[in-house]
Amino acid sequence: MKIATGDMIGDIEEDVVIRPPRPSRPGSGGGGNRNNPNGGGGDGRSEDGSSGPEEFSPDKYKILTWFLLVVVVMTFGGLIAAYIVIATNNVAEWRPSALPKQLWFSTLVIIASSIAYHFAHRATIAEKQFAAKKWFLVTTGLAVTFLVSQVLAWFELMQRGLYMRGNPYLAFFYVLTAVHAVHVIGGITALSSVLLRSWYPTENPLVMNHRKSLAQVVGWYWHFMGALWIVLFVLLGFWK
Repeated sequence: MKIATGDMIGDIEEDVVIRPPRPSRPGSGGGGNRNNPNGGGGDGRSEDGSSGPEEFSPDKYKILTWFLLVVVVMTFGGLIAAYIVIATNNVAEWRPSALPKQLWFSTLVIIASSIAYHFAHRATIAEKQFAAKKWFLVTTGLAVTFLVSQVLAWFELMQRGLYMRGNPYLAFFYVLTAVHAVHVIGGITALSSVLLRSWYPTENPLVMNHRKSLAQVVGWYWHFMGALWIVLFVLLGFWK
């Protein structure tokens, strides 16, 4: 019996092939990792295909926005400085005119849009997604209304026969309001992007963090556009 048992064990040992474990690739499934202990494809992405936490960096939005705001400040700073210098020189060609009535309406609209964006941002931070979408939609609508009001103001001046040629005040009026309108169009594009991202609710924390960061930096830009318009409105209306 001992001999037979030994022969059987020998036969089994000859048939068994011991294979070394296959080394797992970094990030491959099966072995699991710290972020995904259950395995199943640790490619740095979540189940819905969104980028992992290591790829999400809200700082790049902040840096880009601050750079853009610095450029805007330099642009309008130069124009406003030139306006003040010429306005205080009392040149004969400087002939101020009354502001179009639409500009008063534009001022109220852009202030209202800034308030609406404040509520949208607060709702985003609180993760009240339906309320955030509603307020973003209101803000975007008010922004478009502001732009339409600006165009109507230009038409009113043209109907009164007031053009840029021969009058530095009107030249500054058209240039300052037009350059601001161009930046408002950029703001509307950013608002539309935030609105579209907030259109459908989500429970993904990475997506929510992305929305919060984007809402923050777009809010900086939009509030700055509102403050800048108030400066231009006071300058063109009361510093003549």
